Amino acid sequence: MTAILKDHAIANPGFRTPWRLSLLGAWQLTGADRPIEVGPNGQRLFALLAIRGPCDRSYVAGTLWPDCSDPRAKGNLRATLSRLHRRRLAEVLHFANGALSLRMDVDVDVRALLATASGILAGTLHAPCRSLLPALTGNALLLGWYEDWVLHERERLQSMCLRALELLASRTLAEGDAPAAVEAALAAVAMDPLRESAHRAVIRGHLAEGNPTEAQRQLCRLRGLLRDEFGAAPSPLTTGLFAERAVAR
Repeated sequence: MTAILKDHAIANPGFRTPWRLSLLGAWQLTGADRPIEVGPNGQRLFALLAIRGPCDRSYVAGTLWPDCSDPRAKGNLRATLSRLHRRRLAEVLHFANGALSLRMDVDVDVRALLATASGILAGTLHAPCRSLLPALTGNALLLGWYEDWVLHERERLQSMCLRALELLASRTLAEGDAPAAVEAALAAVAMDPLRESAHRAVIRGHLAEGNPTEAQRQLCRLRGLLRDEFGAAPSPLTTGLFAERAVAR
């Protein structure tokens, strides 16, 4: 498949292979809208570079093969690059000053997620709430992968998305769209059911909608979860929302 794309590029000098790398959910590399088969080590290499950006070869080798000696890890990396080169997949990579990176025009879904979450957190992205939710509520990073660096990145991305969803709910509520604020807050609860601040955002939205019964139901759900998991109760910050509403009235 890659050879066909290469031949077409030679015949058409202006042609650029539309590479797309998906890391949310299952790993997949596509070229010209067709999936490209890549071995396990090649997948891990592409994923690391897509998430971490340009990396020194020693860092890549040590991260992908942490249980190997330094010479063995570097040898594994050389073998992986050689296999990619033989299959003409090395064109997806960029080599400069001893560092490896993905070619800049490779479309990576994680970059879009990071741009959306970062824009919301920085206050530079001002789009309607419902148009932003799909980008923040998709699949988790590299499902089924359990390497330490993947677990770390998965947790980092989830944390960013949760904070972005809560901030989006708060801003949307302040703009007067309580139903959309509830949607954003419920998305955060679905992502992390034990996150009390997310439940609190749902409760605020229901109270703003004039639905105190729904707010009480959400508090009961939270109370049950915290009791079953930790033997704890919701904080006064959460239960106090009902007193705040009574005072406001």
